[in-house]
Amino acid sequence: MTNFKRMNPLTGELASEALAMQVTDMAVIAQNAQQGFKQWSLVGPNGRRAILNKAASALEARQDAFVAAMMSETGSTAGWAMFNLGLAASMLREAASLTTQISGEIIPSDKPGCLAMAQRVPVGVILGIAPWNAPIILGVRAISTALACGNAVILKASEICPHTHSLIIEALADAGFPEGTVNIVTNAPEDAGDVVGALIDHPAVKRINFTGSTAVGRIIARRAAENLKPCLLELGGKAPMLILADADLDEAVKAAAFGAFMNQGQICMSTERLIVVDAVADDFAQRFKQKVHTMPTGDPREGNTPLGAVVDEKTVLKVNSLIEDAVSKGATILVGGTSRSVLMQATVIDGVTKDMAIYSEESFGPVVAIIRASDEQQAIDIANDSIYGLSAAVFTQDVARGMTIATKINSGICHINGPTVHDEAQMPFGGVGASGYGRFGGKAGIDQFSELRWITVETQAGHYPI
Repeated sequence: MTNFKRMNPLTGELASEALAMQVTDMAVIAQNAQQGFKQWSLVGPNGRRAILNKAASALEARQDAFVAAMMSETGSTAGWAMFNLGLAASMLREAASLTTQISGEIIPSDKPGCLAMAQRVPVGVILGIAPWNAPIILGVRAISTALACGNAVILKASEICPHTHSLIIEALADAGFPEGTVNIVTNAPEDAGDVVGALIDHPAVKRINFTGSTAVGRIIARRAAENLKPCLLELGGKAPMLILADADLDEAVKAAAFGAFMNQGQICMSTERLIVVDAVADDFAQRFKQKVHTMPTGDPREGNTPLGAVVDEKTVLKVNSLIEDAVSKGATILVGGTSRSVLMQATVIDGVTKDMAIYSEESFGPVVAIIRASDEQQAIDIANDSIYGLSAAVFTQDVARGMTIATKINSGICHINGPTVHDEAQMPFGGVGASGYGRFGGKAGIDQFSELRWITVETQAGHYPI
């Protein structure tokens, strides 16, 4: 079996090498996972809890290796890598806590003497497909709750960060899962479609979760549907932040800068649309401009700038085209502009209107649009004028008003007086529309990674009509 190479997006040097697995290898991996499931599903809840907690500690023990891998494979800053590691360890510990919460219920039956129960049981082998942008968080999220529920897992690593994802599997191996319970697939980029298709098609694989682009999510959903296999999809986003006339602008500016530019805007929850009512738009724009001027981009290896590199030249071309299109149609660049390398500058575009591509297209880079609204209702209408619906935020000093507006925004997540970028292991995380369906996190995740069975016990002699 040959290897494929991942190059550092900033230096062009070799970042990592990984096995270029082929379609013909998938049957063996799926069968190994099925054997692992047979053992792991018999482990009691406290046994599973103990191993998941060991996995969290093993993950943290690889801190230096994770930071180095993320910096070299994706161009991220050390701070973003450390944040990834912390939340991923928290996800494993949250999963550990769930093992004794996978409960059922007794359901009243109309049949005399019938004891009717609903019981949650493991599914089998779960395929988790994780992306590169928050690789430790999303790699762990793809498999942690599935393991807590007693399933075996296959982590399909991203071709962009195979070493980072492999480190997760190494940590889990140290924790003591039965052989075959935790598996990884690495493949060359050109083989991704065929490899994933083979895994989805394999009878041992019972469910699929995918985090990534909406376009690829549609392909996976179609393939899974042909096999009648449920999917959990967390896809693209175009997160709006609504800033109302009574907003605390200093707080809004801080949250907007964090939400738009953390990890160079390469987060599914990244703030892409700042929807500001006219009454405070000029004031907000001026304050935001001053804030973003203090956020330079630099070599992440030097560790002295808040922004590092974007993942590839394709991102540079995409973001540049969005900026150029907006400016050609009358928008104004407040800060930044087009870039010539993966060290892209933070960019703010004011006066964005519906005819500009940046109004509706996900940028997934360090650029944010200011869209002005005449009033609160128009701000809500603009927020909902999108195919996406993952995260949103509303800034107002009237919390009751904020709650009312939150109910009117079409999104799986909405934060009042907080940034659109916010994730915690125990929260139900997911979107609506083109942002996908299903929920990761906490008790909501139990439903995604277990089957609900109806079981009865007859306690009296039966009486039948025939």
